[in-house]
Amino acid sequence: MDLPATADGWTAGRVDAIRDVTPTIREIAIALDRVPTCAPGSHLKVRVVADGRDDYRSYSVVGATPTGLRIAVKRQPDSRGGSAYMWTLSPGDGIAVAAPRCDFPLSHGAPHYLLLAGGVGITPMLAMAEQLARRGANLRMVYAARSDDEFAYREELTALLGERLALFAADRGEIVDIAAEIDRLPADGELYMCGPLGLMEAVRHAWEAAGRPRGNLRYETFGSSGSHPVRAFTVKVPRMNAEVLVRENESMLDALEAAGVEVVFECRRGECGLCAIRIVAADGPVDHRDVFLSARQHAENTQICACVSRVAGGSITIDPAYRGDDAFAFAGARA
Repeated sequence: MDLPATADGWTAGRVDAIRDVTPTIREIAIALDRVPTCAPGSHLKVRVVADGRDDYRSYSVVGATPTGLRIAVKRQPDSRGGSAYMWTLSPGDGIAVAAPRCDFPLSHGAPHYLLLAGGVGITPMLAMAEQLARRGANLRMVYAARSDDEFAYREELTALLGERLALFAADRGEIVDIAAEIDRLPADGELYMCGPLGLMEAVRHAWEAAGRPRGNLRYETFGSSGSHPVRAFTVKVPRMNAEVLVRENESMLDALEAAGVEVVFECRRGECGLCAIRIVAADGPVDHRDVFLSARQHAENTQICACVSRVAGGSITIDPAYRGDDAFAFAGARA
């Protein structure tokens, strides 16, 4: 592949090396002219081609090399195109990236740390574990995966942490007792969690039930996780006399943008809440995949974060917050 053209904020890099750390998770080393400083918990924004158009995705930085950074990408069966594109890359291919950003920072000086990872959620945790181990911090890591062959970086973590690492494989019938893990964490300890939405919600509920300080629980999730299988659905916008089809491999935000429906957004991970849209009606289950709205707001079904949340078939009627002068041309419904 040719080296991507760059624009403001983008830097040209090159794929230096590739290795599969599990059957579904691929590590990609990216060579850069200048290696940026990258805190544990950072992610790298990468330009991709998804559904035939330029887009971007963010992937956790798992570490640095002498010439660049390493990211890890899980191949998602219901991918909107980002992971599928990343898995087509080969050493020598050009790639455009933006500066690393950390929305999941690791604090300094906590008396005790519990790192809890589910599946590909291990990727931001690897650098955290390495830094905490170097500091000599009191640390325990709990890592859950669907199967024994899906423990990414297992050898590295075992060598680094030894008995401080606990592995739970679902195919062996092993289940993390979240309440017990929280109970064994001293009262002044901090818990860092990254994984699918269901795990995150269970951790949040258990943390609150234990009466722990909210500020000592820090988490990051990935927007591909949800409570329902991914299905196509229709978005109705009565004010614009429009209907937009959201396909299985695209987000509601992307579909609305392509159709000319203006939506304010920022993170594209369901964390900032800028893309929250008022729900007028829904005739299918609303699959809330964000971490911005509360459990009560999810139950009320009055808002939906368009960047990650969906409807499990059927349709949803919305009233976008952005109005402008309503004079712009609508691109038309898509079939």
